[in-house]
Amino acid sequence: MEQVRLGKTGIVTDKNGFGALPVQRISRDSAVSLLRKAYEGGITFFDTARFYTDSEEKLGEAFSGMREKVTIASKTAAVTPEDFWKDLDTTLHHLKTDYLDLYQFHNPSFCPKPDDKSGVYEAMLEARAKGMVKHIGITNHRLSVAREAVESGLYETLQFPFSYLSGEKEKELVEKCKKADMGFIAMKALSGGLITNSAAAYAYLSRFPEVLPIWGIQREAELDEFLSYIKNPPKMTAEIEELIEKDRKELLGEFCRGCGYCMPCPAGIEINNCARMSLLLRRSPSELQLTAEVQEKMRKIKDCIHCNSCSSKCPYGLDTPALLQKNLVDYEEVLAGKPL
Repeated sequence: MEQVRLGKTGIVTDKNGFGALPVQRISRDSAVSLLRKAYEGGITFFDTARFYTDSEEKLGEAFSGMREKVTIASKTAAVTPEDFWKDLDTTLHHLKTDYLDLYQFHNPSFCPKPDDKSGVYEAMLEARAKGMVKHIGITNHRLSVAREAVESGLYETLQFPFSYLSGEKEKELVEKCKKADMGFIAMKALSGGLITNSAAAYAYLSRFPEVLPIWGIQREAELDEFLSYIKNPPKMTAEIEELIEKDRKELLGEFCRGCGYCMPCPAGIEINNCARMSLLLRRSPSELQLTAEVQEKMRKIKDCIHCNSCSSKCPYGLDTPALLQKNLVDYEEVLAGKPL
């Protein structure tokens, strides 16, 4: 069994965190069953957010009466003290608890600090003083904000995208957290579904003992894979090294991570899926992407009004309209029977 210590929080957990964003897509009964099976199989760290519709409520039902046995992290996107307290009260109510093990600022465009005039960091400190929050963290997709958070000394954990598709800057961020005794939670450890071999993803992250990956789990078969890794953690092999190198050559560069921060689109385009369709077609059975419903979504790209709202909100600085057009061209070629 491989375990991770989340820096100065002192939280120790199996190197399999449960990312609860996907459980909002399944029924309440299915979600509760999945979450309980995860706990019974050895997973104890569960990450959710106020932004994830009914995810918190499903966790609350799943762990009612056994709160002390699990570590629960949630998030707030509040930028005012009023919204902070509203979010926290709602979250605690939905989770059926009076405290959070970890409360994180959810992808803010700035690094909340005392005296920054927003008042949200002071609210977080007050929540911790009242025992409503045990530890303070931050999540982000922007390297600049993430670095500032680490250097500020104000946070106990950082949640940031990290996988074998990450580059040297992300590795440097992991090292900064390690030196600061700050927990590092790896979101998008499967790169939003582009990494299709979970054993390879796990084996790679095993090289970073201080990193806790949270796997976005929606189906029982997915859960079973990660539960099997508790007793039999995948090890790096020559075969896995070769697979990782192949994926890096194919996927590195300017690609959409599917984070969704560009949404909603004023033209109704489902940007977070349409802007990565070329990669999805290369990495998953094409019939899943060629249904009438998906074709209709891709045709919406032609309605783009080039307002550049998506580009301005992209934490990776992508030229999203151009990326959408490229994906549409690729898609139409596949529809015409041409290989990518």
